Order: sequence, then structure tokens, then C-alpha cells
Amino acid sequence: MDFTPTEAQTDLARLTGEICAKLVTADRLRELDTQGRYDEQLWKSLAETGVLAAALPEDLGGSDFGTLEQSAILRELGRVVAAVPYLSSIVLGAGALARFGDAEQRQLAARAGTGEVVLTAALAEELRATTDAPAIVAESAGDAWTLTGSATTVPYADRAERILVPASVSGRPAVFVVDPEHASVTRTAQQVVDLSPEFAVEFAATPATLLGTVESGADVLTWLREHAWLGLSALQLGTLERALEITAEHTRTREQFGKAIGSFQSVAQRLADAYIDIGGLRLTVTQAAWRLSEGLPATESVHIAKFWAADAGHKVAHTVVHVHGGLGIDRDHITHNYFTAAKHNEFALGGATPHLLALGAELAS
Repeated sequence: MDFTPTEAQTDLARLTGEICAKLVTADRLRELDTQGRYDEQLWKSLAETGVLAAALPEDLGGSDFGTLEQSAILRELGRVVAAVPYLSSIVLGAGALARFGDAEQRQLAARAGTGEVVLTAALAEELRATTDAPAIVAESAGDAWTLTGSATTVPYADRAERILVPASVSGRPAVFVVDPEHASVTRTAQQVVDLSPEFAVEFAATPATLLGTVESGADVLTWLREHAWLGLSALQLGTLERALEITAEHTRTREQFGKAIGSFQSVAQRLADAYIDIGGLRLTVTQAAWRLSEGLPATESVHIAKFWAADAGHKVAHTVVHVHGGLGIDRDHITHNYFTAAKHNEFALGGATPHLLALGAELAS
């Protein structure tokens, strides 16, 4: 494969970075922590500049870019721990509706691309991070469908226009589109390590619309999960890169015993190990994104990337806190935002062990 970024990757990353640099500050992040972690101003700017719609098809108002370009955007958003639903609303929600949906569903994707509506996906179930068999059950009565069951940690479910929900149809997976405002849907806010707006969502015979067909349901679910795992890994890459930069800057200016602490061998070794871990994550994210963009089998590559996101995330996040000393455990210091974001990305949709187990099963099959 060619690791050289495409021109679109470079341009979108630069544009996203410039927007974030203007709007996302340490003070703004602390403010958002008390306001539901949703940066409406940043979201509006990303929509107005065409970043949101960039990877949507041209007939839906996009530029028809792909997974590599979306990963570049996610990486930049991760660098500033941006409080916007780009992964859930654009990559997963709009992306799946544009690819598998009917005419009405595809128009909903176009509205998401303008920032008019927010979409999300309910991919997490209790203790079922990587399973192919959804616990939520779908039942049909003629052409109508209803869903019964529950999902956990559904991002931005409080403001979503629609939720994409995997469910089992006679033991087979399929994906449905649900209106979360329906009376049969219960949304309960969950306490998440980085204060992200995530919800437990219960469906009680909730009306739903099928996305694609039951026969194509397994393919739709695989598409959603692989893009979700890759998206989290790309976010994690940006988060860890910037966290290490902040830490390196700290070691150049913080002095002990009359010397910058970065000159001490033990500190330098910790930062070198973190640099290597981030390099491994960068390579695995790039490979997985490239395979998905080329339409190649990518399940193994995506599991590897998510493993690195979890494993490197754990090690680098703790290195950042450790090297900062007392500042590292100060909730008002910027390192706290990066630590909690890294821990969230580490465990969201499965930590290191579930993805190693899934990778082993994939290799053995």
C-alpha cells in the first residue's frame, strides 16, 4: 500500500485543524464539560465549510471522498478532543444511509451533511462489544417492524433525529432506523469518563424502518462496526499525538535539580515508548482505512487498529499523567481532557482483549 496522504486528506485535515484552532481552547473545553459536551459553534462551522458533507456522494451534496479522508478529519478532531458527533452522525449515520438506504433515507443523510440534523448508531450492548448477534429483537407484522431490547452508550441520543439500531430477525442480524422521540423509546443519560453525552436506550415494541434488506443485514452491520472501530482508532490517534506533544513541551520547560526533566533518561524512555506506540497506531489506522477505501477485506486490519488504539491509549495516557506529576491529576489542567478522552476511546466498542479475541477468531476461521 501507499502511505502517502491524498491531496484531499491533506486539504481536509488542514481545514479541519484551522477551524478547530480558532474555536477549541482549554477554556472552551472546560465550559463544554458543564454543557453536555456538544460544541454547536464548531459543528456549524464544520458544516458551513463543507467538512461534514465531504465524504458523502455528490448527489447528496458531498464531494464523494472516502474513508481515508474521513480518518484525516477524525484525527484532527481527536487532536483537540472536539465535542462534536462527526463519527456517529456523519461517518456512521449519514454514511450508512447514503450507502444502503432508500430515497427517503438518503435524503436524511443529506440533511445530516448540512448539519441540519444529527444521527447516531446504537452499536453497544451490555458485554457484547464485538458480537455478530444483536440482543435487540425485531419482529414484523406485514410490512411493519418493531424493536424490543436495549442498547448502551449511544452517543448523542438526546439530540439525534434518528438512531440506527442493529437487531436480530429470527437469529439473523439486520439494521433498522428508529425515531428516538417515539413514546416507546426511553433514553437514560449515562455517566461517561470524559463526560461525552451517551445514553442507555430501551426499545419497547418501537416502530422501526428497515435499512437495506434482511438478507443484506449482516453486510450493513459489518460496515457499521468496521467504520465505528476505525473511527474511534483515528480519533484516538489524534488525541494521543497531541497529548504526547503537550507532554514533550512540558518536559522541556519543567525543571528538577536544575535541569529540564526531559533530559532525565527515565523520562526520555517513557516518551520514546509512547512515540513508538503512537507510530504503531498510526500505521494500523492508515492500513485499515486504506483497505476499507479500496473495498478490500478489512476486518482483521480494523481489529488490529482498535487493539492498538486501546493498548497504546492506556499506556500513553498514563505516561502523560505520570510525567506531568501533580499537574497530571489536576482536573483543570488540559492533560485531564486528553487522559479522559483516551480512556473513553480505549474502551468504547471494546477494549484490547475483546478485539484480540475477535482477531483470533477471525484468523482461525
